[in-house]
Amino acid sequence: MAHKTLPISDDSPLTASSGRDLNLPMLPPLNALRAFDAAARFESASRAAEALHVTHGAVSRQIRQLEETLGTQLFERVGRGLRLTQAGHELATATRHHLGGLARVCSELTRRDARAPFVLSCPGSFLARWCIPRLGALKQSLPELELHLTASDEADTLRPGIDGVLRFQMPPFKETERQETRVLGKERIGPVLRPDAAWLPNETPPSPAVLLDLPLLHTRSRSQAWPDWCARQSLPSDQLHYAQGFEHLNYLLEATLVGLGVGIAPDYLVEEDLRSKRLIAPWGFVETQACLTLTLPEAGRARGRHPYADVLSAWLAQELAAAPHAGQ
Repeated sequence: MAHKTLPISDDSPLTASSGRDLNLPMLPPLNALRAFDAAARFESASRAAEALHVTHGAVSRQIRQLEETLGTQLFERVGRGLRLTQAGHELATATRHHLGGLARVCSELTRRDARAPFVLSCPGSFLARWCIPRLGALKQSLPELELHLTASDEADTLRPGIDGVLRFQMPPFKETERQETRVLGKERIGPVLRPDAAWLPNETPPSPAVLLDLPLLHTRSRSQAWPDWCARQSLPSDQLHYAQGFEHLNYLLEATLVGLGVGIAPDYLVEEDLRSKRLIAPWGFVETQACLTLTLPEAGRARGRHPYADVLSAWLAQELAAAPHAGQ
């Protein structure tokens, strides 16, 4: 009886009748399964190629090889995109589950080594304005910890290769299974501007109402910052004069520093600017409902927590508590 050959690598085929058969599961090449999984997720060979850092042709060849090996069509070509067949849906469910499991286990094994870097994801503005200025102090306090910082948006979550996610969020916090979210500090926001701004009134301190006539800079990521602050000052937010808008808070603060208008930001992010007198906060800062949180893998679960997760969490909380509350 003939046996179908299922190659496990380009130069080492394995058949069910081979003398090398040790009752191992007969699987297609891992690279082909990875290419299929990426193409199934994106419904595009081009986007799969970008994600895998290979060429479009390499992904297409792997998928074609996989279809030939399995003897069934996995995709229908629709325009420039791909659509899973019924067989493709069945295989996609399996590859997503099992490849994800492999990634989690490999991540766990890596994180068991205390010498492995702790990869911390946080918003770019917080990374640049709070984390980087404190790297020297962190190295002095925890010289054995190697910290890798990666910028993300404020909706980022734990994923393979990330040991912790630092972000501002409103309670109740969105947690998934096998995660723990710790509150490191409360958020305090307030208006900031250049001390030589021509439109700043001479009165000291100026009334918050003057902001109704000033150009206010804003961001999409924190669209409620000005209305929330105004509500705490009993000011009508519908009378605010919005000027330039920005995608990210870091851009807003750079625009504030060059005098384009009045910015609004958490005090954590403008500590150095206030200390150096590049910015002033004449109206102070008010506490919001949001918190700065650190999300970690839950201890004892399948995906391991980095050995230095707890000490880093404690150090971050201590640094945030020790920071001066500008304007208060």
